[in-house]
Amino acid sequence: MIRKIFRWIWKAILWFFALSILSVIIFKWVPIPFTPLMITRIIEFKVAGGDAIYSHKWVPLEEISPNLQKAVIASEDGNFLEHSGFDFKAMQKAFKSNSKGKKLKGGSTISQQTAKNVFLWQGRSYIRKGLEAYFTVLIEIIWGKERIMEVYLNSIEMGNGVYGAQEAARHWYTTTAKDLTPREAAGIAAILPNPRKFKASNSSAYTERRKEKIMKIMRQIGKIKY
Repeated sequence: MIRKIFRWIWKAILWFFALSILSVIIFKWVPIPFTPLMITRIIEFKVAGGDAIYSHKWVPLEEISPNLQKAVIASEDGNFLEHSGFDFKAMQKAFKSNSKGKKLKGGSTISQQTAKNVFLWQGRSYIRKGLEAYFTVLIEIIWGKERIMEVYLNSIEMGNGVYGAQEAARHWYTTTAKDLTPREAAGIAAILPNPRKFKASNSSAYTERRKEKIMKIMRQIGKIKY
């Protein structure tokens, strides 16, 4: 009986690795139609008794302004082009800040956020963090930086029911992702910590200060080379 259980567990592990690697390989080229977070949000809207708000349109990276690419690097992950998926210095800094009782900070890279958004459920647990690290390694090896950025900018939440750069540009500025100005791009990047609370346009004083800070860092970033 015990042997059968171990055999079943071993087969389950092998199937998990096979399917996870296969899915990452497939999504290296295939646009990702939806993510677990999108499904979760739709369910939340329905449970609350409202209409499901879902706005998402995939566009290739060539149709997303370099301004937005620079803005999310400046805002979310300054070492994105250099690290291998994990920014250990940022993680250490976040840990020290949190241990001192200051406002909780993450330290997650764009690669980690992409792995979490595309392949995993929301929440905090050691199991999920372990799987996040596993998928981060996979996408760094199989996808590379350019594809990670493309998936990230097409899948993350950028407003209440708004996902991806194209719909965020339309929702906040009635433009396209390709035509975002530096300030508009900074506006979208500024709300990413809580896109359902903050507004990229007609922003609060706090968000405006974040925009200015992001734009200042953007000017220091040269041409992005993946």
